[in-house]
Amino acid sequence: MEIDLTHLESVRPSWAKFSLVEQMANIGSEVHRTLLAKNNKARYWGAVTRALDLFWLTIEDPRWKGRRREILRTRELFSAAALGSDRFKTSLEDLDRYFDCFAWLAQKDR
Repeated sequence: MEIDLTHLESVRPSWAKFSLVEQMANIGSEVHRTLLAKNNKARYWGAVTRALDLFWLTIEDPRWKGRRREILRTRELFSAAALGSDRFKTSLEDLDRYFDCFAWLAQKDR
């Protein structure tokens, strides 16, 4: 399997302009797309990949150094849920609700 860096590199320049709330809201959009695409393998894995790309960009953002533990934990929960694991007893639906808060805050700040 070949790794496609197209999405990651296309988003990187503008990502640093977003606040943490905006970054998390954007990750949440991909989590929501993952949830909606459960019955379409290609769309599902595309959304998972994009969400993980955005998690990576957020984790490497030096502004959030003090928040990395939370972001990493959320990525771990998302990865497990996307793979169908119940190890953490967290579903994609749970994560969708978690990220809804960021979407609401991002809209409120505009």
